[in-house]
Amino acid sequence: MTKKIFFKISIILLTVFILCISFYFLWSNGTFLPHWIEWENKTFSGKSGKYEIHLSNKTVHINYGGALIWSTAQGIKVQDAISFDIDNDHEDELILLCWKIGRYGKQKPFWLKNDDPKWSQHIFVYEYEQEQIRPKWMSSYIGQDVARFTANNKEAPSSRLLLTDLNGITTSWVWDSWGFTKEDTDISFVVFGDNLIHEPIYRYGLQNNGSFHFLFENFKHTISQSDIAVINQETPLTDNPSHYSDYPKFGTPVQVGQAIADAGFDVVTCATNHILDKGQEGVHFTKKFFDSRQILCVGIQSMDETGYVPYEIIERNGIRFAVLNYTYGTNGMKIPDENPHMVHLLDDEEQVRNDIKAAQSDADFIILFVHWGSEYANQPDAYQKKWTQLFLESKVDVVVGTHPHALQPYELLKDNSGHEMLVYYSIGNFISAQPEKYCVKGGFANFTVSLTSSGYKITDYSLQPLVIIRHGKGNFTSAPPLYHIF
Repeated sequence: MTKKIFFKISIILLTVFILCISFYFLWSNGTFLPHWIEWENKTFSGKSGKYEIHLSNKTVHINYGGALIWSTAQGIKVQDAISFDIDNDHEDELILLCWKIGRYGKQKPFWLKNDDPKWSQHIFVYEYEQEQIRPKWMSSYIGQDVARFTANNKEAPSSRLLLTDLNGITTSWVWDSWGFTKEDTDISFVVFGDNLIHEPIYRYGLQNNGSFHFLFENFKHTISQSDIAVINQETPLTDNPSHYSDYPKFGTPVQVGQAIADAGFDVVTCATNHILDKGQEGVHFTKKFFDSRQILCVGIQSMDETGYVPYEIIERNGIRFAVLNYTYGTNGMKIPDENPHMVHLLDDEEQVRNDIKAAQSDADFIILFVHWGSEYANQPDAYQKKWTQLFLESKVDVVVGTHPHALQPYELLKDNSGHEMLVYYSIGNFISAQPEKYCVKGGFANFTVSLTSSGYKITDYSLQPLVIIRHGKGNFTSAPPLYHIF
């Protein structure tokens, strides 16, 4: 080999070596990380303010008492960081959304022989302990591209880590003894209208071995497939046969309440114009009955509940729903002076606004059920429109109306700030013996609440029709109709 050829080969090898070193330097310093990443720079405190955390230039530095005690390793590039009690031990943890080369750490799963030598996104969790930072959990590859993350523990039983991807889809992750478990954050609702028990209906049920399960037999699947099922119990319950009665003052056999419980309903709304038909004893009995079946009964209070309880909380998959229920009135029957909160009335605007504000401080999502409007009208009246505007201004999320015994429109409203509110002005009757054409055509509301990058939102909604069918004397059932009926 001549000196000239040797020299050329040496130059080539040296060039390749320099290129490799340069590429490695660029690679290890994050030059080839995805361009969509937004790198946060911020300063915040951890563990009751004792630790000062600085995130800048993809690196975290932590001071304690003014002295630097910890920094992230050179090979870790930090996208974002938060201090949060993720494992519910009443002590904050430091949580990093970060990048490193390789999907796994030093201890790979036993079935893996090699790692993926690329930059991948991870979650690291550290504990503050005796003026030091100790590793608690270092994740493997997350499995999704996370544009941003945050945490939420609004008095929930357990804290949640919320990850938002490049498409704005947010997922919820809960600490599960060792690592994170992804939660289902889509909650489906079904809401049925007035359960209005006229004499022909209760006579038939009492003669049918006292069973009223026929009322819900056509909706078993719909109820069971929903995360939260709701019905409006128009009439008060009683276990005294001498108090069974029809219009104008209703008294409904308690077996109807048992059928509601057996059907799988989660919530019963009871603030109606007929709820005082059997006096405060009827309200008390109805409330205690549903409470004893672990069914959330809203809009009324028993004699034992002397303090005002404007809303109740129901939780699914870590989402706290505040449920409120009001009626426009009680057919002129006065609420007892000794129990002024027994029925929640839609009359004091300031009180209603305060109720909603209190609920918002305690929940993630506000659902308001309201008994209102003109009977037999197929369009909302001025009273409904006035209160709808107040609910929208107060940032209610969903409003479901009953009382007109007829179907009315539904719509998704939006205020100037972009807040959305779904309102069903009236979903009509679920069951009744009213013969009018508009009274036998009801509906049931379906909507889904999902976690999004801007919080919990309505992601799907509809109003499905139903028809009340009279099979014979007193034998009334509700069912989804054939489309030609409507």
